[in-house]
Amino acid sequence: MTQETSITANGRQIAVQLPCTIEEFLLAQQLLPRSVVVEHNGDAVVPSEFAARPLAPGDRLEIVKIVAGG
Repeated sequence: MTQETSITANGRQIAVQLPCTIEEFLLAQQLLPRSVVVEHNGDAVVPSEFAARPLAPGDRLEIVKIVAGG
């Protein structure tokens, strides 16, 4: 059973269908999981945990894109 709710990502309210993991959320936002750094409710999350870390109503994500360059 899915539930529509919203989470806050980088200060913006975004609708999501739960259950949803961080990895699923990133892909839905057209972000490659290996190209971002994520903080979930104030805790840094390593990329290997994205697929196992579920989101809940009202969660907060801070997502920073990794940019290579010199």
